[in-house]
Amino acid sequence: MSRIGKMPIAVPAGVEVKLDGNSISVKGPKGQLSRELHRDMIIKVEESQIIIERPSDEKLHRSLHGLTRTLVSNMVEGVTKGFQKGLEMAGVGYRASKQGNKLVLAVGFSHPVEFEPNPGIEIEVPAPTKIIIKGIDKEQVGALAANIRSVREPEPYKGKGIKYEGERIRRKVGKTGGKGKK
Repeated sequence: MSRIGKMPIAVPAGVEVKLDGNSISVKGPKGQLSRELHRDMIIKVEESQIIIERPSDEKLHRSLHGLTRTLVSNMVEGVTKGFQKGLEMAGVGYRASKQGNKLVLAVGFSHPVEFEPNPGIEIEVPAPTKIIIKGIDKEQVGALAANIRSVREPEPYKGKGIKYEGERIRRKVGKTGGKGKK
C-alpha cells in the first residue's frame, strides 16, 4: 500500500472541492485550480477530507496512487497558502529588475533576458540579486524557476550563475599554476 496515497487530505475551512468524473476543481481564498486526473483513480470527498483509492494492485495503479494524492494535496495547499520559490544570483554585474510585470535579467550576455510570467504567477525582485516567484500552482512556479535558472546555471569553479535559494554548489579546484610537462 502506498504510504502517501492512503493518507487522507484535510480540506480546510473556506476551501470548496468539486468532483466531476475524473476532473477535480478546488476553490479557495487565493484562487481556483482544476485538473484532469487519471480515470482509474477513485476520488471521494467525505465531510472535510478527500480520499484517493486505487482499483487494484497493478503496477500502474500503485504508481498513480501516490501521484494523484500529491497532486490533489498541492492543489488544496496552493489555494490556501500558495507556493513560492527563491532564486539567488552570483556574479559580477549579474542583476535582475522588473519592468511592468516582466522580469529582466542582466547575466553577462550582450542582451538582457526577459521573462513574462503566466497569469496567476507573480515575480518579485526584493534585491538586485534576489528573485522570488509566487503562485498557487506548484507546477508552474517550479517550471518558471527552472527556466530562469537555466539561463545561467551555476558553474562549479567560481560559483557564478543563478541558483535556488539554499542550494549548495559543489565547488571544483581549478588548474594549478605550476610548470607543465614538456
